[in-house]
Amino acid sequence: MKKLLLIEDDLVLRENTAEILMLSNFEVITASNGLEGVALAKSSMPDIIISDIMMPELNGHEVLEILANDERTKYIPFIFLSAKTERKDVRKGMNMGADDYITKPFEEEELISAIESRIAKASILKDRRTLKGDTANQKNNIRSLNDLKNFFTNNGTKFTFNKDQVIYSQGAHSNFIYLILKGIVKLHQLDKSGKELTTKLNKVGDLFGYTSFTENITYQETATTIMESKLVGVSKQELKSILDENHGVTLELIQLLTEDLSGIKEHLVHMAYSNVNKKTASTILMFVEKLYCAPEETINISRNDLASVAGVATESLIRTLSSFKNQGIIEIEGRNIKILDLQRLKKIQ
Repeated sequence: MKKLLLIEDDLVLRENTAEILMLSNFEVITASNGLEGVALAKSSMPDIIISDIMMPELNGHEVLEILANDERTKYIPFIFLSAKTERKDVRKGMNMGADDYITKPFEEEELISAIESRIAKASILKDRRTLKGDTANQKNNIRSLNDLKNFFTNNGTKFTFNKDQVIYSQGAHSNFIYLILKGIVKLHQLDKSGKELTTKLNKVGDLFGYTSFTENITYQETATTIMESKLVGVSKQELKSILDENHGVTLELIQLLTEDLSGIKEHLVHMAYSNVNKKTASTILMFVEKLYCAPEETINISRNDLASVAGVATESLIRTLSSFKNQGIIEIEGRNIKILDLQRLKKIQ
């Protein structure tokens, strides 16, 4: 019989939900607030945790953060059961590392199905960790940035995002550092006038999402997919423990961060001082590079994304693309752009 911890401050709802779960053959232990829930999770080591969000002592987000940072409890599946139904609330819960988010009122079948699937997934992942050997030993064997990326691929949480989907928003809790397995992700901010400013494009093999490894700093930009993307994520705390044990990798990561900052600075200077023609030409070439395309291949990118990266108004970009087309430099069909004269495009000033 699987053991389940239910954390819910509403007495009637707690008792009714516990009864439903017991009738479904679960051993149920309950807590009436977040602080009690954390203590029971550590002492009882349940197979899964179901938690409300709005509670006294500690709220559900705080409970998840505490348990996720404890080596003994971080692998216990965690499901939010909340009356907060807005998309931003659901996304916040999932970004923090919750395994599922079920809104109240809920269907009994929905809850039971979610619990059973999450317990099954946790069992599979536990078997995989056993087969892979001691994770601590794997961490100690990381000697290079390439080893670190392999660790992400083998041990990270896998994510799939559709085109134009937000991965995390500026100001959100910074829980994961991501590695791109497929696709392109743009990092962007809004200026005071509400105009989107793209600061970096990340391609396959790039790491992103790092803020501070020593302080609880939120994400400093928004990350959005430009096409369907597959990512793996490792928690900030886990990455910090790897870097603490592998100083060579730390130096490589510092070098990567330095190069990122230099690239962002160069990109912002380019946007500030180049004319529209130069910005547009450079942005097309940038997308070709990030997509690993041959120049003669077509790229399918929205005009808004091109304008955002170039740092120009969409209307100005469209006029410039039309000019390039009339000069025979590019070919345009719908959203598709094909370079016809690569050398002329590179020489545009």
